Amino acid sequence: MAARHNIDNERELWDQYANSKSVQGSVNDSPPVFCWTQYQGHGPGPEVLGQPTTALEIGCGTGRAAAFLAEQGVKVTGVDLSPVMVDNVTQRWGSLGARFVCAEVLEHLRENPESYEAIYSIFGAAWFADPARLFPLVAQRLTPGGVFAFSQPPAIPGAYGPQGMYKGGFAGRALFTYRYSYTPGKWESLLLRAGFEKAEVRVLNAPEPDHIGTLSARAVVR
Repeated sequence: MAARHNIDNERELWDQYANSKSVQGSVNDSPPVFCWTQYQGHGPGPEVLGQPTTALEIGCGTGRAAAFLAEQGVKVTGVDLSPVMVDNVTQRWGSLGARFVCAEVLEHLRENPESYEAIYSIFGAAWFADPARLFPLVAQRLTPGGVFAFSQPPAIPGAYGPQGMYKGGFAGRALFTYRYSYTPGKWESLLLRAGFEKAEVRVLNAPEPDHIGTLSARAVVR
């Protein structure tokens, strides 16, 4: 019961995020875009994934990256925990051919037998799911030679492992989630331990000195 309560609690948190004005504006008023970093026009693009014909985005959020791939002819599915978000992005981007599913990511990967040439996360589920549980499931759902790539903020020095995060404002009902932070070397070892043949994790510098960079990871299965 406790685990189910936590998932329901977390779903409510992400529903509130989906209903926020900034997120609704990003869904309704912004075009498809694929960018790994938090800075517009900065860093690599979808070429990190290779040239997949099928892809899965875990923690798809606004759906703009999935919509971008769909426009390029990729058969892409986005998974998100928030039913509000999934409804919104399906209405906005479904006509492009992108498919969106409301599910808890670990359950979806365990129970859905579909495989993909690329699985990716942009400040999404790879930041908010235990990598010891997530990474082996991702490896199982990739076709041979498939790519897993993700990006998120780098760890704050000395603050590693799961980090608790309350809903913004630190007031009201105690809605919270966990995000995971490690050094690039630790991320690489977690990926290799999960069954990936090779892994490269690095921190991309921000376009301005002393600004927050972006942790970027890419791994390939046999």
